[in-house]
Amino acid sequence: MCLSAVWQPSHVPATMTRMPSAEPTVTLLHDPARLAYDGAGPRPVQVSQWRSAREDAPLVVLSHGTGGSVAELAWWATALRDAGFDVVGIDHHGNSYAAGTTALGFVCWWDRALDVSFVLDSVTARGPVGVAGFSLGGYTAGAVCGVRLSERVVDALFSGTFELPPPPEYPTLREELDELRDRTDPALAAALPRRAAADLRDPRVRAGFLLCPALGPVLDDAATATGVGVPVMVRWTAADTEAPPEVNGMRLTRAIRGAEGGPVGTPESGHYGFVIPAQDDPAAKADVVRDSLAFFTRTLTT
Repeated sequence: MCLSAVWQPSHVPATMTRMPSAEPTVTLLHDPARLAYDGAGPRPVQVSQWRSAREDAPLVVLSHGTGGSVAELAWWATALRDAGFDVVGIDHHGNSYAAGTTALGFVCWWDRALDVSFVLDSVTARGPVGVAGFSLGGYTAGAVCGVRLSERVVDALFSGTFELPPPPEYPTLREELDELRDRTDPALAAALPRRAAADLRDPRVRAGFLLCPALGPVLDDAATATGVGVPVMVRWTAADTEAPPEVNGMRLTRAIRGAEGGPVGTPESGHYGFVIPAQDDPAAKADVVRDSLAFFTRTLTT
């Protein structure tokens, strides 16, 4: 099993220019049911909304990759909006350059799925709901559709049994996690893998689009096979070395019953062409727009 792909980089390194946003409405919400990672108050959830002119527009919730921001995916959000969909993008607390980063934000993956459910509680959906995401956001979209992680493998990762290279977005992640584990009550620490492996499905979500999804090596294939009951489309790039499709997108496609999997772009397309201007991949982005529009039109409007 390839576990080196678990800490998935998926946003633009801090020294590089990011894709511009397309003027969404940005709102800072707070989830009173969860604390911020520093314990100073309720969990902040920043959302960007692209509203369609269509009165009964279906809603697509959009999730960014590790350490990134939904602003990097504005090209996708605006294409969906212009085709008649409302889009709400989430900047995940502790795991977004727009909302701040912390070690816990890079490993408490379940909080991302809970962000989606909180947003659906807070934002009015004018039509049926779908979820889309890139990289770790692809996992997030899958989680609210019923994708499950293996508690055994997550426990090994959290306990340090597997020594994994940290993501370039957070080079001190392993050291900080070790310190956190030493300071955390053992019972609480033991509960973390269970939380990561929990069923995070949201029954309001009718379809999911997973782009270059991460965490495939941590997947619970059997629980995923029985847990996902909505249409899912999985797309990957052939030359992706950050979320290699063989152990991520392809594995998810095999595990999810009825999932529609396939590549986008060219044989040279990699992971960062969706978010780094210097590696901009118009062919891959055009394929994603085409496929996601067709998928959400079929699953949310018919």
